Amino acid sequence: MLHRLFARATPPVDADAWARLRALSPLLRTFEGDEATRLRERANGFLKAKGIDAARDAPVGDFERQLIAAFAAIPVLELGLGWYGGWHGVIVYPDEFVAPHAFHDEAGVAHEGERVLAGESWDRGPMILSLADVLGCARGDLLGNVVIHECAHKLDQRNGEANGFPPLPAGMAAHAWTAAWQSAYDDLARRVDAGEETAIDPYAAEEPGEFFAVLSEYFFAEPLVVADEYPGVYEQLRRFYGQDPARRPAPEYPEHEA
Repeated sequence: MLHRLFARATPPVDADAWARLRALSPLLRTFEGDEATRLRERANGFLKAKGIDAARDAPVGDFERQLIAAFAAIPVLELGLGWYGGWHGVIVYPDEFVAPHAFHDEAGVAHEGERVLAGESWDRGPMILSLADVLGCARGDLLGNVVIHECAHKLDQRNGEANGFPPLPAGMAAHAWTAAWQSAYDDLARRVDAGEETAIDPYAAEEPGEFFAVLSEYFFAEPLVVADEYPGVYEQLRRFYGQDPARRPAPEYPEHEA
């Protein structure tokens, strides 16, 4: 069952709310000056355009909606909210959720099953998130950012299936995009298949759509990892998103065990 915990609209992210969000999130603290001001404006635009609904009694209040909106605003800070057109809402579960999963094995045989997810984006439908993972990513307890990941899928789906090739802004060349991404994807897949430990989450090697979403997460949350591992991909992301996160202060995340 879906429900809103409050009948009234979520209040805008004012200065006090912005300070609370930044106090929680090392990533949000990397945005300063004019960028921070515009990011807060984008977040408020997202709150007006998209419903954010709780499912299964997820404790989703004003703060949680504002946090999701702030993270969703990051990928479209320069692209504009119009890039999120064609879908209308976010559904938030308390924790990871089970979703049906259909796939073909190497022999081409179709299978149906289930998988546990922290987020999911339906083509032309809602974005679905685990609140526990949103909060964990916000604090830096979990690597990456599930909201940015799912928003990257939404951008990728603007021209159909999420396949790692979103519509490109004017001035970007399709052949340059394909060359950079294919080379990087092939490299990561080879290393994962060989059992190597990689700086990028091995999940990125699942398929090109996931590679784009995971690399988008890292681009914003761990930009130097992308710049060091796959500089060609970093340059394509820099041009696509119109942002250069490596020039921002480094996020001060908690230490993670190896």
